[in-house]
Amino acid sequence: TPHGPVRVAPAAGVLALGGASWPRLGSDGAWWPWLHQRGVDLAPLRPSNCGFDVGWSEHLRQRWAGAPLKGVALAFEGWRQAGEMVLTATGVEGSLVYAVSARLRERIAELGQATFHLDLLATRTLDWVRRELAHPRGPRSLSTHLKTRLGLSGAKAALLWETVPKAAQSDPAQLAAFIKALPIRVVAPRPIDEAISSAGGVRFEGLDEHLMLRPLPGVFVAGEMLDWEAPTGGYLLTACFSTGRVAGKGAADWVQGGR
Repeated sequence: TPHGPVRVAPAAGVLALGGASWPRLGSDGAWWPWLHQRGVDLAPLRPSNCGFDVGWSEHLRQRWAGAPLKGVALAFEGWRQAGEMVLTATGVEGSLVYAVSARLRERIAELGQATFHLDLLATRTLDWVRRELAHPRGPRSLSTHLKTRLGLSGAKAALLWETVPKAAQSDPAQLAAFIKALPIRVVAPRPIDEAISSAGGVRFEGLDEHLMLRPLPGVFVAGEMLDWEAPTGGYLLTACFSTGRVAGKGAADWVQGGR
């Protein structure tokens, strides 16, 4: 306080201290060891809705870091979604990547890497791409042919040349397959302080139905401190508001002796 530290012993308290993904705004996860020491059931804090490291060539890092990839679709282990993403100096990020970040993170934890497939022309069929590539290109370069026939250039073309083996670049059938399912291997999530949100925290098994900590009667928890994760946007906010309401009502009932 303006007059120095004040120690209080409230009848009830609600902890809404965030996860660990925004340390510059106070959500640094410093509460984790404090609650752990008091016997609270916790899961480790991990990055969620985050980017991933790939290990691009120097050319791609220097020339295309920050470039958006629009009109693409990302597929991973039966999951597929169309949208947008961004190439970064270290790998990939953006809304499409965030949507599958939990799955990628878990697979990396298990195997040390994960590979998703990127459809560079999500609104076109594989047959269409094959037909367009089969057109004679005459004296034109392959890059010009791709731009003219497929509208594929810029960051998408750079990603294609970065990933597709030389032998496959000269084979229209193989090249078409890569354009529709380009394998991207990610090796690590970005650090948690770069993530939009965090997974882990207070496990629900250690809470009652009012979000009160079982080892600490009268202490309630809400928001990203809880062990859940959701896509970015209104989902995160809605869950934080909803758990805040439950915890707040639980604390009020506790103080009033309602249970």
